[in-house]
Amino acid sequence: MSAKQVIAVMGATGAQGGGLVQSILADRSGRFAVRGVTRNPMAEKARALTAQGVEVVAADADDQASLERAFAGAHGVFAVTNFWEHLSGVREMRQAAAMAQASKAAGVNHVVWSTLEDTRRWIPLDDNRLPTLHGEYKVPHFDAKGASDRFFTEAGAPTTFLQAAFYWDNFIHFGMGPRRGDTGGLVMALPLGGAKLPGIAAGDIGKVAHGIFRRGAETVGTYVGAAGEVLSGADVAAKVGRALRQNVSFVDLPFDTYRALGFPGADDLANMFQFQAILGDEFLRRRDPTLTRTVSPEVLDFDAWLAANGSRIPIG
Repeated sequence: MSAKQVIAVMGATGAQGGGLVQSILADRSGRFAVRGVTRNPMAEKARALTAQGVEVVAADADDQASLERAFAGAHGVFAVTNFWEHLSGVREMRQAAAMAQASKAAGVNHVVWSTLEDTRRWIPLDDNRLPTLHGEYKVPHFDAKGASDRFFTEAGAPTTFLQAAFYWDNFIHFGMGPRRGDTGGLVMALPLGGAKLPGIAAGDIGKVAHGIFRRGAETVGTYVGAAGEVLSGADVAAKVGRALRQNVSFVDLPFDTYRALGFPGADDLANMFQFQAILGDEFLRRRDPTLTRTVSPEVLDFDAWLAANGSRIPIG
C-alpha cells in the first residue's frame, strides 16, 4: 500500500482550515493524511485535533522558516490568511508571500490558496464609486489577498486559487443576524444594492479545497469559486424566518449607512457589498453553486445549513 499524501493545513483550528481537516478525516478512501499547522499546538482546539489523530505542528505565518519546516515532506498545502485578526492588508500580504516561498522551498506538489478578487482591477483608486480606504485599497480584505496571488505564481508554487463566497456563519458570529425593529418584528439589514448574495458554510470551503486536492494538477493555475447557494436578500430573510419560526423581513441598507455604523471593518464590508453589486453577474459567475458541486458534491445549501445551525443565530 502506498503512503498517504500529506496535506499541510494552515489555520487548522479555524473555519476554512478546520473544514478541510474534517473533510480529509471523513474521507474513506484514505488517500490523504492531514498535518494541522497552528501557532499553538497546546491550545484547546489544537489538542482536540491531536485527539482525532491529526499530526499537529507549530508554525507562524509571520515566520517563513517555521512554515518551511511545517511544509517539509508534504504533498500539498492549504494556504489561508485571517485579515480580521489584525485588519492589516500589509501584514496579510507578507504572510501570503511567506507561505508561497515556503511552499516552493518545501517542494510541495499542489497549493490551494484561499484568495479573493483584487477589486482595484475593476475599480481603481481614482474611481469614486467606492471610497478609497487606508490610502491604497478599495476592499482591504479582498485586495490584499488578490494582490498576493502573484506571490504564488512568481515563486513557481503549483497553485489553485480558491475564491470563496460570503460566510453564512456571519449570521452567527459577525452580528449580521436579525434584530428587533422599531415595531418589534425581526429585520435583517444588509447593504446588497439589489444584488443577489452568493453564500456558503465556512467549513464547506474546506470541503471544496479537499475536492481540489483530489482532482490533482488539472486545476493548477486556475480559479475555482465556492458557493452553496445564491439568494436575494428577501430570500435570505424568508429562509432565516422559517428556521427561527418567526417572520423576518429584509431591509436593503444603503451602502453609506452601513459604512457609517462605525464598527471595526464597517467601511471595508460596505465596500465589499457594493463591489459585489457593481460587478453583478460577473461576481456570481465566479461563484456558481452548480460548478462548486462538481468539485465537492457535499456542499450544503442554505436550508441545510440553517437546519444544522439556525438555532445558533442570535437575535439582536
